Amino acid sequence: MRVDIAWWELDGSPQTIDSLREHLRDGTVEAWREVPGLRLKFWMADRQHNRWGAVMLWESDRPADLPANRAAELIGRPPTHRTSFDVEATVEGAYALSELQGLGPVFASATTPLTSTRGNETQCTNT
Repeated sequence: MRVDIAWWELDGSPQTIDSLREHLRDGTVEAWREVPGLRLKFWMADRQHNRWGAVMLWESDRPADLPANRAAELIGRPPTHRTSFDVEATVEGAYALSELQGLGPVFASATTPLTSTRGNETQCTNT
């Protein structure tokens, strides 16, 4: 497994954490849902230090054909920091959420809840 971490220092950029959060609502998140080998991607924000980024966990090396990097397009430059690591070990702890799809403040103010169907149950994923 591999993990990629990318983030931008937003000082000097026309973008803000709020504007980048809005862009995640325009289909950017959904575009990553079908990427082969992507186990998990999450976007993160650090208001105190004015930073924005993402972490991607891959089953193996990331594929060459990825969705467009909308953050780089909007911010106007590549990430300030980009790092890739081998994953040495993984563990899943005891948790109550059945899945992570659709969680976070981006979806908290969405007017239509995202749902997913797993087996015979349908779950609202923006609670």
